Amino acid sequence: MSERGEVPHKERGSGPPSIVEVAREAGVSTATAGRVLGGYGQASAASRAKVEDAARRLSYRPNGLARSLIHGSTETVGVIVTDVGNSFFAGAVRAIADVVRAAGYEMLLANTDADPEAERRAIQVMWEKRVDGLIIAPQSPDSAERLRPVADGGLPLVLLDRPLPALPQVDQVTVNNTACARSAVNHLVRLGHRRIAVLSEAAEDFPRLRDAAPAEGDAERPSAARLVGHLAALRRAGIDPDPGLIVHSPYDRDAAARAVLRLLRRDPGVTALFCTDNVLASGAVAALQRSGRGCPDEVSLVGFDDQEWTTLVRPRLTVVRQPTRELGTTAARRLLERVAERQGGGGGEAAGTGPGAGRTEAPAGSAGQRLVLRGRLVERDSTGPPPGAAG
Repeated sequence: MSERGEVPHKERGSGPPSIVEVAREAGVSTATAGRVLGGYGQASAASRAKVEDAARRLSYRPNGLARSLIHGSTETVGVIVTDVGNSFFAGAVRAIADVVRAAGYEMLLANTDADPEAERRAIQVMWEKRVDGLIIAPQSPDSAERLRPVADGGLPLVLLDRPLPALPQVDQVTVNNTACARSAVNHLVRLGHRRIAVLSEAAEDFPRLRDAAPAEGDAERPSAARLVGHLAALRRAGIDPDPGLIVHSPYDRDAAARAVLRLLRRDPGVTALFCTDNVLASGAVAALQRSGRGCPDEVSLVGFDDQEWTTLVRPRLTVVRQPTRELGTTAARRLLERVAERQGGGGGEAAGTGPGAGRTEAPAGSAGQRLVLRGRLVERDSTGPPPGAAG
């Protein structure tokens, strides 16, 4: 800076033009250029024309963060999911992007790989980028503590697919997972099956969930809610759940295949298998093919989530169909409603240094909405009566 306080002229190509350079090019004050380019305050028609012409000549682009401090909006929303490679999340994210873009917003996407620290960093980055709202598929119940500061700080927030009872003030968009699982297992029971196994990431929660009422499943993460539904259907059919048929697998196709192969070797009397996730179902299909067990002649199989591949394999897979796009669409529309409510109540706070700072406090005692969408069973070729059943 010179002795007179002027900013020296930058060499062409040394970086994006600043508002000071636009003002110099237009022959107006920096304050006037700021008002024109920032869309606030008053400026004469002549000054406005000079500034806009200079901005075009210099290829000036406004500073998004600076504009957000003036207008209280960055016109962006954040989306955080655990696995964007999972076709379920890919479909939901695509629907979110379509809705927010049609409303004039852009989307910032973060993938956590179900890692708590990655989720914490993603939440922090979204806050620092001053997104107008955030949609997140929580990594676990522990995510509530990572989200509480931004929720209490007033950032519009919608939970996707996974409820967090510890944050009742936050909107949540989920599927009726417990009821869906009950319908899947009821289908197997009606066909005559009694030795029905379940493959689930939540199998280790079996002792806690064994006697849970169906309504209690609504507060659980999806895999646990589906396990609650499975157990409830067995109890209703008078079948005592066998711990040996509650099979655990992480969200990994190869791990799921190994788990099913171990089950079939250990208990060849199993005649049906319910998988609580599309990744696990794909592993189960591979395991049945390797084992030589006929499907559905020897083992019936039901998956969760109607992915494209489920109609390409033979036999075509009986599945619970989730309203994937509707989940994303509903979450995005709800978030935009909350953003509009917040901006209507005032905005443009000074930027803070972390979650909880520089945001309008959430109204005391405010409650979020729980929007539950319905899935349905799609019966195909992978289910039939157990071996030896009449008819």
